[in-house]
Amino acid sequence: MSVIPINVYGDKILRKKAQSVSNIDFLAVELIKNMFETMRHANGVGLAATQVGIDQSIFVVDLSQVEDYEKFKPMVFINPKILDFSDKKVSIEEGCLSIPNVRYEVQRPESIYINYFDTNLKEHTLEADKFLARVIQHEQDHLNGVLFTDHLDEDAKKKLKKSLEKIKKREIEIDYPIVQKENLRLK
Repeated sequence: MSVIPINVYGDKILRKKAQSVSNIDFLAVELIKNMFETMRHANGVGLAATQVGIDQSIFVVDLSQVEDYEKFKPMVFINPKILDFSDKKVSIEEGCLSIPNVRYEVQRPESIYINYFDTNLKEHTLEADKFLARVIQHEQDHLNGVLFTDHLDEDAKKKLKKSLEKIKKREIEIDYPIVQKENLRLK
């Protein structure tokens, strides 16, 4: 397995709607393994394929390092679609591996129903709540070209403008690899 550089704020692929996956071959399995490795190396709990420059509707989640989720089994979501959201919303601070060193309160539905496929292309429907629901919504947003900062009001966006510009210019210090400007794969 290997760690893949992560695309950051300003990279065009993060604004692209991911393409559906029609089959899982050796390359897709390797991608998924590398996504888990990349996510763990960066101390993340979720990672979408678009964040590592791959235009496919896949994301991975592993909450096992989070308090109260130690028994959580890592999950792969292929061609996920959120079917329903709860009316109750909660506001919790979020961060993102593609927006390093930036955290902000984001309001999201507390629970969701999601339909997705696993690596055997077996279909599943899952009811998720609390932190798992939040992570799934965050990663699903990535597959739709949406970043958590898009959920913020105008005042919050103004406060983050300088930080986001620094990320865009790669004027940041982080301990995991990011895609350098000269290596951007624009699609």
